[in-house]
Amino acid sequence: MSTDKNRATAAAILPLVGGPDNISSIAHCMTRLRIGLHDRSLVQDDALRALPAVMGVVEDDTYQIVLGPGTVARVTPEFEALVEEARAAAPASPAAAPPAAAAHAPLTADELAAQGAALKQAQKAKNATPFKLFLRRIANIFVPLIPALIGCGIIAGLNGVLTNMGWLPAIVPALAAMASGFMSLIAVFVGYNTAKEFGGTAILGGAVAAIIVFPGVAKIDAFGQPLSPGQGGVLGALAAALLAVQVEKWCRKWVPEALDVLVTPTLTVLISGLVTLFGLMFLAGEASAAIGTFANWLLATGGAFAGLVLGGLFLPLVMLGLHQALIPIHTTLIEQSGYTVLLPILAMAGAGQVGAAIAVYYRLPRNGSLRTTIKSALPAGFLGVGEPLIYGVSLPLGRPFVTACIGGAAGGAFIGLCNQLGTAFGSTAIGPSGWALFPLLDGKSGMGITIAVYAGGLAVGYLVGFAATYFFGFTRQMLTDLNTDPDPAAPASPASETDKEPALA
Repeated sequence: MSTDKNRATAAAILPLVGGPDNISSIAHCMTRLRIGLHDRSLVQDDALRALPAVMGVVEDDTYQIVLGPGTVARVTPEFEALVEEARAAAPASPAAAPPAAAAHAPLTADELAAQGAALKQAQKAKNATPFKLFLRRIANIFVPLIPALIGCGIIAGLNGVLTNMGWLPAIVPALAAMASGFMSLIAVFVGYNTAKEFGGTAILGGAVAAIIVFPGVAKIDAFGQPLSPGQGGVLGALAAALLAVQVEKWCRKWVPEALDVLVTPTLTVLISGLVTLFGLMFLAGEASAAIGTFANWLLATGGAFAGLVLGGLFLPLVMLGLHQALIPIHTTLIEQSGYTVLLPILAMAGAGQVGAAIAVYYRLPRNGSLRTTIKSALPAGFLGVGEPLIYGVSLPLGRPFVTACIGGAAGGAFIGLCNQLGTAFGSTAIGPSGWALFPLLDGKSGMGITIAVYAGGLAVGYLVGFAATYFFGFTRQMLTDLNTDPDPAAPASPASETDKEPALA
């Protein structure tokens, strides 16, 4: 039955994005089905938003349909299968009129193609600064690793509970191996994805990054001291793979084709490997240590203020796409201490958003369509999926987006203050937030206190976000204009023009 439901969702989406011939690529992240389109003008946005399974739509470098965690991982394979089946069944007739022309007659296919290209170019122009594009590519390296981080993180938490309680001692070593195996080799996966993302041979990127975790590097001295296996971590792997891509591209340009298959891989691994061993590992190790030291110092000495700033600015960072720069930092902190102290603080932004949305619900009792949107989006919001509330409620209204940030700042300040007072904790994986973060929490003060502090931060975020929005989120004119629903039958429309990728959606 569940499979039928997922296939039905995929079948409902496919014609609304222009059919199989309009699809150039299909992928998914934690919450979104990401589709590459040939012609953006063929997409029926309002009809997509009206589908029961769709929480919202977002346009960035790909067209993104928000389905929520779990659902998206089940709908995507069904969507891919439907596209392949439709393409296989379509007659291969060059004389057949393209779907675009039939759907928009009397416009010609060339005119439609030009229209779609113009829309796509206009959208990309808003966000295609070199820095943001680079951050997006960095996110593309780490986002595929999130499911493994989550799974291993939860197993690590379960193992910690069993160890502390003294239960099932025969199982504890097995769980430790499951939880630690991926993290011990994460540099290899980062190197593989980096080379793939930046146009190199993925396996060569992984091979160079594997040098970092090889136990034999302990016999090598660099900068007057022996190296440690894993030194530099994901930052070293990222740098090593980027170097490997450049070396490989240089070789492809200058090495004769007859020798390419032998010379290019050899030189890529040799040159990149030597630079990694005698330079990058040490430098990346120092950078990683500095990141960990600074994060711990920041929260230990100025935790409340740091939490206030981080919690309050995270939603704007998401809007600007700058939150993607935090992904390698989170991963580095998890490598060093087993958890990232930053994620619970940043998760408070979602709590402020939930509180603000509830306040909007009560302040606009006669706006049926907006209240319907809030009711449908709140469950996902409590679980840390914020796009429907951001793009369907607070951002279009303006002031409630600011008051949501105030709620996030208050929750972040609470978490930061507790950290400053000695209750240091974090998340063993990146990705989830809200209530979904509870299974991933870990800290030095025991699970009971850790859970209580995080729950307290959520409560503060909810309450302050609600109060700030209820009392300061609307002008009198806004209440007059918005507290009505001229078309109660109209479907809720979580409108969104842009989203710079929460990953950590």
